[in-house]
Amino acid sequence: MTEKKVKQNQFITSDLALAAALITSGCQLLDLDKTNPKRMGFIFIKTGDSFDQLVEDFFSDKARVNPRKYFEDIKMLKNRIYTQ
Repeated sequence: MTEKKVKQNQFITSDLALAAALITSGCQLLDLDKTNPKRMGFIFIKTGDSFDQLVEDFFSDKARVNPRKYFEDIKMLKNRIYTQ
């Protein structure tokens, strides 16, 4: 992921579960980073302090999302990974 320049207002993760949770929470997926053939990077637009709080909540097991939408968002991300 070294070739893709990530701007200050962007966030990148290769964690599929986190990416799906962010999408389910309403965050905007900007692009996929395919520079590393073994890891897909998900690039998001950071939308203020609430974005950082969502990430923190995810890793501290405090995030609450709609389980059906979360499952659908995981499927959508996998589809984007494997069709690109």
